Amino acid sequence: MDDEITYESAGVNIDAGIEAVHRMKDAVKSTYNELVLTDVGSFGGMFRLPSDCRDPVLVASIDGVGTKVKIASAVGRWDSIGADLVNHCVNDILVQGAKPLFFLDYFAASALSPAVAADVVRGAAEACRAVGCVLIGGETAEMPGVYAEGECDVAGCIVGMVERDEIIDGSKVAVGDAAVGIASSGLHTNGYSLARKVLLEVGGLKLDKYVPEIGKVLGEELLEVHRCYYPSVSTVMKEFEIHAAAHITGGGFYENVPRVLPEDCQIIFERRSWPVPPIFQLIQQLGGISDFEMHRTFNMGIGMVLIVAKHRAIEIAQRLDELGERAWIIGEVHKGGREVTVI
Repeated sequence: MDDEITYESAGVNIDAGIEAVHRMKDAVKSTYNELVLTDVGSFGGMFRLPSDCRDPVLVASIDGVGTKVKIASAVGRWDSIGADLVNHCVNDILVQGAKPLFFLDYFAASALSPAVAADVVRGAAEACRAVGCVLIGGETAEMPGVYAEGECDVAGCIVGMVERDEIIDGSKVAVGDAAVGIASSGLHTNGYSLARKVLLEVGGLKLDKYVPEIGKVLGEELLEVHRCYYPSVSTVMKEFEIHAAAHITGGGFYENVPRVLPEDCQIIFERRSWPVPPIFQLIQQLGGISDFEMHRTFNMGIGMVLIVAKHRAIEIAQRLDELGERAWIIGEVHKGGREVTVI
């Protein structure tokens, strides 16, 4: 029958999904190591824990990149989104001292583009290889009617491991400790809804145009890859005692730092102790946004905060600099009620 109803006529192209898997298979396989027990395409990814574990604790996290996908779609660049996804998740478990073991990605769209899905996965695979993490599985979904035409979303789940006696949980944080801030590479993966509204709607800026205030084409700045802190911070965690660590993501300073503080401690951050990147200054200026709202929404140039003994803070900041980061002492722990103040 000419009018036969098929899955494709309902908006789902199975062949596109098969092509996407074919395009990304080599990239996925390139992340595998001797601990992987299954091949690409298995129903479940099987992973053997390293044999030298003493008392291993698994650490899991899941996240997305928010409306940064809107920028990627407009610019036509997707590999950086895959890297964003992995790096965000790696940083989330790093703050508890965990080493990444394996990662799974999820890509959903109104209509599946094999090229776009493969670019996302290739970017994720490259980021996984950089930290010794296996891209052990994933899912691509075509969902017409759920997503508007041309829309898509991505998410990722990571599992890592830390020895139980090496967990960093904030319990050692004490009054007098110092906060060491590590520079971000830009907006990372949060605050994009506000950034798009201010820069594109209010400011009338174009993604393909050079913006003198930031010294870059706007689209390039907004797609700057979420920095991965694992190589440097995991090294510092081996060499120094870190009392707590916070990944500055959605919610900025005010929502993320209190998550690692004891109930009787607060941190006062000195706003002038680190340079705020021009992109945040531009957003604040064009939008007339308050300091509080900026620090509650964006990372403001600080992607991770380490809380350490005050007498080791300078040495730790210097060591981070040696490892390729930019770090500053940006605050101090005071007696209080698990809160943050930026002055």
